[in-house]
Amino acid sequence: MSEEQQAQLALERIYAKDISFEVPSAAVFTKEWQPELNINLSSAAEKIDDTHFEVSLKVVVQANNAGETAFIVDVTQAGIFLIDAIEEDRLPYVLGAYCPNILFPFLREAVNDVVVKGSFPQLLLTPINFDAEFEANLQRAQAAAEGQA
Repeated sequence: MSEEQQAQLALERIYAKDISFEVPSAAVFTKEWQPELNINLSSAAEKIDDTHFEVSLKVVVQANNAGETAFIVDVTQAGIFLIDAIEEDRLPYVLGAYCPNILFPFLREAVNDVVVKGSFPQLLLTPINFDAEFEANLQRAQAAAEGQA
């Protein structure tokens, strides 16, 4: 008799995988601060072994001020998640929405810390509903698949 294995999902480690900050010109500090922000966010998941996945959340923020690049911050926050006995059809949601929801506050804090240490006003990224984003991406993929059929 085989017992059904109980599903497990746990964050085992969280870490800054990559952090980069650049101020191309000190002239930015002599101008009135009215930045325009360009923010790009992405996530990725990689299987480490049978029960562990590395999920990473990456953001690149470019701040332009008076027509020039004021700074570029690039942060990748990652976590190692124990994921065992999760139904195969639930895995994309866990890796694409649940885990990024856990990582985002750490990413947000890392971005703000780097920007403040660069002598700029704090930059608090707007919270993101990864569940809604995941659903929207599924719907876009289904619509694209139906359009090609």
